[in-house]
Amino acid sequence: MTPNPHPAPAATGDRIESPDSGDPGPAPAPAAPAGGRGRWIPGAGVVAIILAALTLLALVAGQTLPERSGPPLENIAVERTVLEPGRIILTLRNVGPDPVTVAQVVVNDVFVAATGADDALGRFDSERIVLDYPWIAGQPYLVSLLTSTGLAIEHEIPAAAPTPTPGPRFFGLMALLGTYVGIIPVLLGMLLLPVLRRARPALVQFALAVTFGLLAFLAFDATAEGIELSTATGGAFGGPALVGVGATLSFLTLTGVDRYLRARRKRAGTADASALRLAAMIALGIGLHNLGEGLAIGSAYAVGELALGAFLVIGFTLHNTTEGLAIVAPLPRERTSVPALLGLGLLAGAPAVLGAVLGATVVNTDVSALLLGVGAGAIIQVIVQIAPTLRAGRPAAAPVVLAGIGAGLTLMYLTGLAVPA
Repeated sequence: MTPNPHPAPAATGDRIESPDSGDPGPAPAPAAPAGGRGRWIPGAGVVAIILAALTLLALVAGQTLPERSGPPLENIAVERTVLEPGRIILTLRNVGPDPVTVAQVVVNDVFVAATGADDALGRFDSERIVLDYPWIAGQPYLVSLLTSTGLAIEHEIPAAAPTPTPGPRFFGLMALLGTYVGIIPVLLGMLLLPVLRRARPALVQFALAVTFGLLAFLAFDATAEGIELSTATGGAFGGPALVGVGATLSFLTLTGVDRYLRARRKRAGTADASALRLAAMIALGIGLHNLGEGLAIGSAYAVGELALGAFLVIGFTLHNTTEGLAIVAPLPRERTSVPALLGLGLLAGAPAVLGAVLGATVVNTDVSALLLGVGAGAIIQVIVQIAPTLRAGRPAAAPVVLAGIGAGLTLMYLTGLAVPA
């Protein structure tokens, strides 16, 4: 057979011999796929078509479906109660699907003069209504809002107390209260760091397991309290879902920030300082939790439901001192300066001061529930970071680890009982 004088070109990736020199030359690079930058255009077109179809469906369905029969579904939530001499001021929000008009107001079976909220409240609309009523401090009151359809929506004031007005004395009291229940207990708990530095490795791991249990209790407590707050006003903005959204966004945000900082240190070739970073994340999670706790304390003080006194201070000191232990648990083998430790303590405790001030002045139940969810998400993110340290050197189900987690949960539960409701 006579060889072909013109052999076929080599396959992509093989080397081609030059006819002049006989040396193999580089194979041609594979051609780039055409239109690589425009691959997103078909997907965007499909999304636009789906959105247009959904919009058209909503418009057509609204015109073709029959109207709802029966009485209107009316529901009003009282978001805030302000008591001034001779006046009761209520902030109302329509949390039902239909407009609501407040026709009359009854306080303890007595019709009272009311101003405000003259027009119908649409869905999610908010309005203030002022009641002329000579209330007496310490007495309970039942406010009945009668709508134009005859529905009575009741709001209870367990014990009337004048709403504090913002001023130097008020802000000083809230700052002092936040310091007592937030900053001082956390700093006291951090004084256990020298003890941990002299402890055996097994005791240090036990302390980390206790921290795991403490944070697990705080995450559960924040979630439960947030759900309770979110449903107190009828769940206009999602109820428990609002807490879940706050927790999820907080968890994802802190996880992203943590991974970004790790990658940045790795590119710079600097030390990871994982123990100090973990302590800072614990302090941040506890701080967000204490912010929600401060909101609850401030709002309870504003309506006269907070029992100020020695039992409150002692209860929160016992309860929050354990949070200081959680912050320093990762640091026994880390050289940490006093200013850094003080900064960690303030990061965890100072938000209680801000929360107390906001809770007593511009409290909003839905915002409080959202912040409690944010705190729960931050704490869960810290728990995820602590979990690998519990497995270092011994199984995660080791007796010392399980005992520490159980001790942390029990400690937070028992100290929580010391806090007056």
